[in-house]
Amino acid sequence: MTAYILKRLLLMVPTLLGVLTITFIVIQFVPGGPVEQYLAEAKAGAIAGGSAEGGGLAYRGAQGVDNQRLEQIKALYGFDKPPIERFVDMLARFARFDLGRSFFQNKDVGELIIEKLPVSITLGLWTFFISYGIAVPLGVAKAVRAGSRFDFVTTLIVLVGYAIPGFVLGVALLVVFGGQLQWFPLRGLTSSNWEELSWGARIVDYLWHITMPVTAMVLGSFAVTAMLTKNAFLEEIRKQYVVTARAKGLSEKQVLWKHVFRNALIPIITGFPAAFIGAFFTGALLIETLFSLDGLGLLSYESVIRRDYPVVLGTLFLFTLIGLVTKLISDLCYVWVDPRVKFD
Repeated sequence: MTAYILKRLLLMVPTLLGVLTITFIVIQFVPGGPVEQYLAEAKAGAIAGGSAEGGGLAYRGAQGVDNQRLEQIKALYGFDKPPIERFVDMLARFARFDLGRSFFQNKDVGELIIEKLPVSITLGLWTFFISYGIAVPLGVAKAVRAGSRFDFVTTLIVLVGYAIPGFVLGVALLVVFGGQLQWFPLRGLTSSNWEELSWGARIVDYLWHITMPVTAMVLGSFAVTAMLTKNAFLEEIRKQYVVTARAKGLSEKQVLWKHVFRNALIPIITGFPAAFIGAFFTGALLIETLFSLDGLGLLSYESVIRRDYPVVLGTLFLFTLIGLVTKLISDLCYVWVDPRVKFD
């Protein structure tokens, strides 16, 4: 086990390096970098107000920016160095877990992630617990009633829900329940007067705001888990030890929950770490954008649009590292759940 863990940890290094290298190379060929973004903002400000100042830059109409000022701007963003040197400097910083500093928000990337994390944690926790809270009991009920009308109807509902993208459902919820019926707010996690409310009113206000975005994220996420649970239970129910347990006179409830349940949940339990972490960092981009939730998904999207490369690469490094560690934990869970599993 120790050798396996050490091997997996060592394999994370070339994986991280490969992801960062490919992304860094792609960035070099993407038009409209931070220097161009800065100049465009300065030009827009000059057109609107006659002149725009920022960081010592003055855009002078048709004269543009002289070469000396342009070199100063490139040095400000570190683009006065060759790409190889910038890449090596980035890797050295990441090795110290220094994610760099945002070009446009004037904050460390780590600080930005910490600021946005509560929103993503909120969406992730609700999505994870509601999804598994619905999927596992539903999968067990479908397995017990396999082939029945209940199984057919619930399968149809699950597949339809899975086929509807979360952002499409989010738009429908906004139009119907937020716009026409006005039952739920259109944006944010809390009301503007949240600080003035009592604790009970705060809880109600928070749940009122979170209902639609969580519904949009949950609908498709529990489908796979429900079907996986059903198939795992069906496979276990057909095995010989279940026939033996029934022959001994055990009730169907004892057979199902004492014998079948433990073995059938192995693939579900081992997926817990990946699903738990993944709920925080994936799948929420469009939902956060739709409902104006200032989380990690919206931060990543805005960073890509504005070419804020330290934020793009810093968050990519952190999320990739978390994903690799989570995958290792998921694999180790197989041994924890079923000691018969041997990695060699």
